[in-house]
Amino acid sequence: MRWARRGVVSGLAMALAACSVIPKGPVTTAAPPPAAPPPPPVVALPTDTDRHRIALLVPQGGPNAAAGQALANASTMALLDMNASNLRITTYDTSTGAGAAARKALSDGNRMILGPLLGEEAAEVATAARASHVPVISFSNDYTVAGGDVFVMGTIPAQSITRVVRYAHGVGATRFAALIPLGTYGERASSAMVSAVRASGGTLVDIETYDHTPAGLATAIRKLKAHGAFDAVLVADKVNVAAQAAPLLKAGKPGLRLLGTELWSGEALLARTPALRGALYAALSDTHFRQFSDRYRGRYGDAPYRISTMGYDGVLLSLRIAREWVPGKPFPTQRLYDRGGFAGTDGIFRFNSNNVIERALEVREVRPVPGSTTSNTLPVASPAPSRFDD
Repeated sequence: MRWARRGVVSGLAMALAACSVIPKGPVTTAAPPPAAPPPPPVVALPTDTDRHRIALLVPQGGPNAAAGQALANASTMALLDMNASNLRITTYDTSTGAGAAARKALSDGNRMILGPLLGEEAAEVATAARASHVPVISFSNDYTVAGGDVFVMGTIPAQSITRVVRYAHGVGATRFAALIPLGTYGERASSAMVSAVRASGGTLVDIETYDHTPAGLATAIRKLKAHGAFDAVLVADKVNVAAQAAPLLKAGKPGLRLLGTELWSGEALLARTPALRGALYAALSDTHFRQFSDRYRGRYGDAPYRISTMGYDGVLLSLRIAREWVPGKPFPTQRLYDRGGFAGTDGIFRFNSNNVIERALEVREVRPVPGSTTSNTLPVASPAPSRFDD
């Protein structure tokens, strides 16, 4: 998985093994062998009687180490900002095995797990945690692992697609089409598009898939345009792909409205691509992120990853529920189903009955903004709701 800001921090550890050397040649008077060294002390968390133990599972080595460190920094910042003394958060490295990190966290007595970061790690952690009935708040968007004691906190593509389609229909789009990349993300986006158009009352003209080659994209666009008229098309891919597709899609259709997903959030290319003017996409609100970013930079001297807010909000969520959580007792998982939701850096959120997060997303429109070099300053066409009404 690729994140908005890249960085690699080397964190390799080497295991040393002792070996004995048998000398060659005649043996003279031998000294008695040295006494065996004492066994190393067992490293364990100190006993807590007044604090809740929470494990943070993030990569501390490998290509995603910088993202993992940002999540760890944000978690610490939340404790400091809230002056929280009733939580003990311990970080466990998933870069050498997410399942092993989870088992270590459980053996140390942690009663809740925040993480892991990647979808392929979430299944391993879920397997370990379910046996112990310890809740997991996964930072990935792989909703297939959700259920039981496992909750998914990452932004789900289906929600951003539903939000932008509903808004587009409300401003006049009635006939929709979609360009979908091959792969797991594309499959989920395709299913979400079908459901979103049906729910909005619009008509789905066609969905075409493509591989990530210019020829494959161009072929898919030709097929799409041959299926008839449509006034809005979803490009369920990164902004660089949308920038390639836009001129081809708009040829002969200057009024065509392009729609994007959460993958467009934070991409500076949006504001620099004239062919994407008028495009709509749904994303997390940046209203509070700018303040979060300023505090993070002041404390750690670097810009945070956009996903680091999940570490911060995960701690805020834990603190909220800790009001009814007795130290040493199981986490009150039922509290996570509060239909009123929770307030976080990225806006309000809640977990549905399938343990998948529901977020309040805003819709942005790509329009030229004087002095703007980043999509974070693009106008908000429809603000994120401030509460859940159902």
